[in-house]
Amino acid sequence: MPQDPSERRVVVTGPPRRARRTSGYYRPRTEIDEQTTLGHTYVRSLMRSQLRAALAVFAVLALLIAPLPLLFAAMPDAHQLEWLILGFGLYVPLVLLARWYVRRAERNERDFVRLVEDQDR
Repeated sequence: MPQDPSERRVVVTGPPRRARRTSGYYRPRTEIDEQTTLGHTYVRSLMRSQLRAALAVFAVLALLIAPLPLLFAAMPDAHQLEWLILGFGLYVPLVLLARWYVRRAERNERDFVRLVEDQDR
């Protein structure tokens, strides 16, 4: 079947469509949403940084509270001092420790969001 010379192919052009790249760069949010290995790595990095902050707080808390029974055993007649140490001596360090932890956790989350949203600030 020979083609008729009057019938020729016509090329239709238009504005380019936004197509999703299949082999190019994926945003980290896409990686996390699709639960790829890279997305899993992003989430694990956030979890590890939060765990490091929590373990640091736990270590400081243990060093602050663990010696108290020995201190109280060494001074059996100082009941007033025990209450002062427990009531006032621990309160300020615990509040400061909690404040540090909350700030650190929020900074970790902010850094993670900045990474996922691809913002360079």
